[in-house]
Amino acid sequence: MPGWLLALLMAAAVLVGSWLVLLLLARRLPPGLARDLAAFLPDCVTAARRLRRDPRVPRRAKVAVAFAALWVLSPVDLIPEFIPVIGPLDDVIVVAVVLRYAARAVPREVLLEAWPGNPDLLNRLLGPARRQEPPAQPGR
Repeated sequence: MPGWLLALLMAAAVLVGSWLVLLLLARRLPPGLARDLAAFLPDCVTAARRLRRDPRVPRRAKVAVAFAALWVLSPVDLIPEFIPVIGPLDDVIVVAVVLRYAARAVPREVLLEAWPGNPDLLNRLLGPARRQEPPAQPGR
């Protein structure tokens, strides 16, 4: 077996192993911040799948969500996954930025419906809800 193929298989095994650890932690940890953080990436993948199928989501938001999902699933990362604690950091940052972008194009209720995890975590990520400005009245 060529060395590059062996290295690729080992990298894929490390990536899948880290995902399995995150899934195990997400199910085994007691409720709280540690469990929410461990479940963040799996929840993001589930939310991306749900948003992609939702007809209320505009096409540009679907493209952004698909990009984030591909980024998370990609074995190529800015920070290698095998580095403990900070390995998934680039994935989390990309997903957070895309979710904030999607929040501008998608109603918050749709995002909350698609989010399988703790809604408080998503609300903290998205920030305060924007108030709808009343339409400007002519002549005022």
